[in-house]
Amino acid sequence: MDQEQLFVKMAVDGWNQQVKFTNDTLDKISDEELLNEISPGKNRGIYLLGHLVAVHDRMLPLLRFEDASYPELVPPFIEAPDKTIADLPPVSQLREQWNIVNDKLAAHINSLKPADWFTRHASVSEEDFTKEPHRNRLNVLMGRTSHLANHRGQIVLLVQQSQ
Repeated sequence: MDQEQLFVKMAVDGWNQQVKFTNDTLDKISDEELLNEISPGKNRGIYLLGHLVAVHDRMLPLLRFEDASYPELVPPFIEAPDKTIADLPPVSQLREQWNIVNDKLAAHINSLKPADWFTRHASVSEEDFTKEPHRNRLNVLMGRTSHLANHRGQIVLLVQQSQ
């Protein structure tokens, strides 16, 4: 295995690990518990779950895999702060969408060749990419891995509240 393959494997393994850890955490929390705030005055679990679904869904076009499946989740979970939009989808629907979008991402991620990870993502032009080759698909995956780990850490607080 060359260094490029090794580096991609490490990044993809980190992503897969965080998705698994998040799934394990979500499995420990009921739909009702996800309606609670992480701590007083902070985001609710439903908002964090919806936010993660929306962010992961937007990864599909960003990584040039396919169109987003749930663009309707952007306004309430990315553009607006928690508790400013009253009509949110049910937790059960968000859980289902979470699984669907992560299954789609996994299929694409697992089919990508290591060299393809070092190609541009959709938010950078060909011209800018030649000047800034670090703006690649792998960089997006690593950033989203950190993002997921951060929010999973917040959701863990709901597990601790329920014990």
